[in-house]
Amino acid sequence: MKDKIYKIKEEALKDMNKLKTIDQLEEIRVKFLGKKGELTQVLREMGSLSKEERPAVGQIANEVRKELESELNLTKNKLRDEMKKRKLEKERIDITMPGNKILLGHRHPLIATMEELENVFMSMGFSIVHGPEVETVENNFDALNSPENHPSRDLTDTFYITEDILLRTHTSPVQVRVMKQKEPPIKIVSAGRTFRFDDVDDTHSPMFHQLEGLVVDKNVTMANLKETIDIFIKELFGYDMKTRFRPHYFPFTEPSAEVDVSCFKCKGEGCDECNGTGWSMELLGCGMVDPKVLENCGIDPEVYSGFAFGLGIDRIAMVKYGIDNIRLLFENDMRFLSQF
Repeated sequence: MKDKIYKIKEEALKDMNKLKTIDQLEEIRVKFLGKKGELTQVLREMGSLSKEERPAVGQIANEVRKELESELNLTKNKLRDEMKKRKLEKERIDITMPGNKILLGHRHPLIATMEELENVFMSMGFSIVHGPEVETVENNFDALNSPENHPSRDLTDTFYITEDILLRTHTSPVQVRVMKQKEPPIKIVSAGRTFRFDDVDDTHSPMFHQLEGLVVDKNVTMANLKETIDIFIKELFGYDMKTRFRPHYFPFTEPSAEVDVSCFKCKGEGCDECNGTGWSMELLGCGMVDPKVLENCGIDPEVYSGFAFGLGIDRIAMVKYGIDNIRLLFENDMRFLSQF
């Protein structure tokens, strides 16, 4: 039996010298030292030995088992080191080689303009509020004092989903929602997409972006409105810019005005760009909130007053970035967008 044990040892060591993977090493361990392994089977046969032979054979068997287990661990560590070395060789990185260029994205000019506008108003103490793009006729027209025969309510001007549901034509419904839900004082701006049935040309699109503001409190006057607009224009375009207020009509404000800004090129001196007038385009509309609108939203017009204003974000972006066709903002042409 001693010879058999030494033969098992010799065979196990011989097999260990040939193996190349840890999986093969495990197979050898099971083959010789497992529950049904060859050395284990020999130990189970010790019952057939005499009392004098058992201690000596048992000692030899235990020594061989320990020697094989030790050799298995050494071989296992050796294989792991070799595998690690091969992996490092295979995955070696030459840090002197130029890396792959990663193209980083950036804000779309429309979104960048919208965020810039919101940041300007936040610095002036306004809160940012958002609302749904699918609105009720009540919030979009009725509460804003738009008469039933107003052109904007016509099927040729507005996208109706049902008789009472539509795609909002401006972001003013957000103001209505806030006034219905919140007690004054209110000082908010809301920006987002709006929809009107316009033919597409260089300056018009059936989908465009607006930002509108609302202030409601006690003793709010037209002077507060003019000061707010003046500060906003200067913060956005520079402190050398001037504003001009012209009377206008909006159903939801009274009195109402349109606001012009001085020419971006000549700063009011007069040039070919502004036809010598010194003034650029009409930038926004504004006015004092009509008392009827406050009343429709549950606010007492005898106690509170307010002003509202609205501007086209697309138009601001086109002026800011020198874009002459609104289609470019929506076509997602990377050749165009990569310029910004």
